[in-house]
Amino acid sequence: MRWTARKHIFNFPRKILVMGIVNVTPDSFSDGGRFLNPNTAVDHALKLADEGADILDIGGESTRPGAASISIKEELNRVIPVIGKLAKQPGLIISIDTHKPIIAKEAINAGASIVNDIGANNNNAEMWEVISKTKAGYICMHMKGVPQTMQEKPFYNDVCSDVCRFFQERLNSLIDYGISAEQIAIDPGIGFGKSLEHNIELMSHLNKFSIFQRPVLIGASRKSFIEKLLGTPVEKRLPASLTCAAWATIQGSHIVRAHEVAETVQAVRMAEALIESNNGTNT
Repeated sequence: MRWTARKHIFNFPRKILVMGIVNVTPDSFSDGGRFLNPNTAVDHALKLADEGADILDIGGESTRPGAASISIKEELNRVIPVIGKLAKQPGLIISIDTHKPIIAKEAINAGASIVNDIGANNNNAEMWEVISKTKAGYICMHMKGVPQTMQEKPFYNDVCSDVCRFFQERLNSLIDYGISAEQIAIDPGIGFGKSLEHNIELMSHLNKFSIFQRPVLIGASRKSFIEKLLGTPVEKRLPASLTCAAWATIQGSHIVRAHEVAETVQAVRMAEALIESNNGTNT
């Protein structure tokens, strides 16, 4: 299986990719305000790269439940200076975390290669045109509703089946629009329009998404469902986040999105070593 993102090509099976989170925001749920200054954000991104991040995911608008949307101008002012500086560093692979086509286009022009789209549930021909024309990698994430309303009593007949149905419909639409299947990765959207029970059900059955033969991204790092289950505040969710990353690896996922990159790299590499050993010795 191949995933292409402009000039970058990832051939799977391979070691799981770790995507480092860089929130250039004042109000993100876990680290809002820490990296709002562009220079601070760049320094943090370079630190994550040194720790082993394969991809740097730059976001300028908080997508926590209930977060207010910001203007295109404000989002551009936050992310483009950061992407522009990072793009000058050799070897870095940059993702833009946005659902707005204009932001995606300008970020790609500035040096991003991947669009991480929480708004893939929208029939947004403008976004698809950007992806088709630029040949950027596209992360198609499932979300019910929008961040402002997504946690208002989310309901599914069967969350795994419903999310799989969404991916099948969306993949067909994207391909019909001229986007190559090789450009697309999928993300079940842990925490986006899901209850605690929905999140646990999805995490428990991540291997179901292998039917699409597309890379699967999991973003469970520091998510609030951990607190709902364990009662842990955001600053104490690392152990559970690492467990989710290791489990995603065991379940055959391909990309893990994380705040703590060094620790996540250790967790997934250990999981990979155990999987390899088990596959080589069990009959």
